[in-house]
Amino acid sequence: MHTLSLSRRQLLRAGTAAAVTAAATPLFAQGRATTLRIGYQKFNTLNILKGTGQLEKALAPAGVKLEWAEFLGGSQLSEALAAGAIDFGHASDGIGVFQQASGKGLAYLAAESPYPRGVGFLVPRDSPIRSVRDLKGRKVVTGRGYNTQYVLIRALEAAGLRYEDIEPVYIVTASDTIAAYQSGSVAAIGLWDPFLAAAQLATDSRVLFDGTGLSGNRTYHFAQPGFARANAELLRTVFSELRKANEWAQAHPADVVATLAPQLKVEPKVLALATERRQYGVVALTPAIAKEQQGLADVFAQLKLIPKPIEVKDAFLDLNLV
Repeated sequence: MHTLSLSRRQLLRAGTAAAVTAAATPLFAQGRATTLRIGYQKFNTLNILKGTGQLEKALAPAGVKLEWAEFLGGSQLSEALAAGAIDFGHASDGIGVFQQASGKGLAYLAAESPYPRGVGFLVPRDSPIRSVRDLKGRKVVTGRGYNTQYVLIRALEAAGLRYEDIEPVYIVTASDTIAAYQSGSVAAIGLWDPFLAAAQLATDSRVLFDGTGLSGNRTYHFAQPGFARANAELLRTVFSELRKANEWAQAHPADVVATLAPQLKVEPKVLALATERRQYGVVALTPAIAKEQQGLADVFAQLKLIPKPIEVKDAFLDLNLV
């Protein structure tokens, strides 16, 4: 097993090489992979699978090796997938909409169980902001195309406000988000677990609202369609092991914390808070899930956050992987 850290320069080189290759032949037109390059982010089911080491054992008889690449966020991971720097990975619901609208050509392969409490907005405990309506005219940190942005939009709508009624501050990383919060320059910040849990424990804050009743906050698994079709059996093994890891995680939350804390370099108490509000599971794509994801796409199109309307189901690839 190898763990990679992809730099921006490496991503750009990979993107250039992929573009040159695509000019001559379809991307990923090659046959079955002998090395599977998996992209992952902190605190997700692929993290748990990596920590167990079971996927390496399952793929060893087929002679397939693994390379793991950690990313700061889903936008960077989806760029790496599009560039051909990795083969398979996961990203949030919002990132899925943005990557499809931008024409990256990635396919949805499967979804994770809903995780509405894993995304939320914090305000200082002594803040005069007591409801979503109190955010009117104030600076609120989110990420462009992130799950936090959709949850914020839905919360504002439910409170009778428009997105234009607040002043969005777009920040890319969780660390920069927390820095802005601690500087006192913004009224509220949107984060996702484990960063949301970390901020809850490290700052004197309260959750103004989370995704409950607003968003399923699902994670999706993606790949280039050509790669997925050529490696369907390989991916079936991945999802089989992922399902086992999820079942184990659901039944053993304390062991999840013990497994992930040293791997992620995250304090156990942070992971414990994030784990207790999570339902683990990988599920097949369904019309209901397509409708759920279409809600994000429609809202982002209405606000012109994406260049054109899209049909989410067009990017669903049904290979019976789950």
